[in-house]
Amino acid sequence: MCPQYSGSPYAVGTEEAQIEKLYQSMIEGWNQRDAIKLAAAFADDGLIIGFDGTHHHGARDIEESIGTIFRDHPTPPFLFKVKDIRFLTPDVAQLEAIVGMVPPGQKELNPALNAFQMMTAVRRERRWVIACFQNTPAQLHGRPEALDAMTQEILAE
Repeated sequence: MCPQYSGSPYAVGTEEAQIEKLYQSMIEGWNQRDAIKLAAAFADDGLIIGFDGTHHHGARDIEESIGTIFRDHPTPPFLFKVKDIRFLTPDVAQLEAIVGMVPPGQKELNPALNAFQMMTAVRRERRWVIACFQNTPAQLHGRPEALDAMTQEILAE
């Protein structure tokens, strides 16, 4: 299985499509293990709250920290599904997604790596950038059927 995303429900050229494209650009940076590309999606004062709770502050720190992660760990790529995009103001949007990962050497998603992602984007100087991105493990304690349903939803076209 090759992690990829099959398409968007949002019409090309819409504000929602621009927000999803920003998210996809950041995800592509992760999947390509390209810290420069990933960090380029962020505002200069952007923030990532990672899978383990680590905070990375600012595009420069994000590039350096994520670059170190890429050098030191075989990071699996994300397979994702955008669940919702909403506008809090005309210049602030929030994207919610679910993700899974296929670990190196494996062919299927590992449900233990499923996560919920939340991205807040802001429009600065007519350009959308990520202000905050949070990646939260989908533990779903005591609800294995919910974790299985999430995995199936990620895999669905």
